[in-house]
Amino acid sequence: MRLSDFWDRMRTELGAGYAESYARDTVIAGLGGRTVMEALDAGEDTKTVWRAVCAALELPPSRR
Repeated sequence: MRLSDFWDRMRTELGAGYAESYARDTVIAGLGGRTVMEALDAGEDTKTVWRAVCAALELPPSRR
């Protein structure tokens, strides 16, 4: 998944105003206790990060 697709999905699920805040401030257990931004900055695959976000938000499979 391209990074631009990742951010499009984040904005779709969380809204344009909240997606970056969520990515910067929310620690996700599925990312090893890191935030989305920390995981991406560490080189984590965007698909892996997206799956962790989906799990944390408890998104239904149809929206993953």
